[in-house]
Amino acid sequence: QVLLVESGGGLVQAGGSLRLSCVASGSTFSINRIAWYRQAPGKQRERVAAISSGSGGSTDYADSVKGRFSISRDNAKNTVYLEMNSLKPEDTGVYYCYAAYLSGGKLGSNWGQGTQVTVSS
Repeated sequence: QVLLVESGGGLVQAGGSLRLSCVASGSTFSINRIAWYRQAPGKQRERVAAISSGSGGSTDYADSVKGRFSISRDNAKNTVYLEMNSLKPEDTGVYYCYAAYLSGGKLGSNWGQGTQVTVSS
């Protein structure tokens, strides 16, 4: 199993920046992909960015964050980062880390507990 712990959320003014961290533990060697999701009050959870565990670490982003957010990983620290720049009030929400991995030959997944990001106008 893979356990995830997020950190780095907080309150920031519009136009500001934050960097979120997601530390993975457990069977980290089995991770296929890690993604950041967010959920605003009254809205569905949406995927913000994702990065694969393979060499090169391919990434993809939601259209709403392209050019402003950047996902990266540090394999030595089992950590995935989400660098968020030019933040907007609509970026407010709880940000969750999600990992997809192989366990006993089957696909598994897990979520972190989430970290709150609030962007004031």
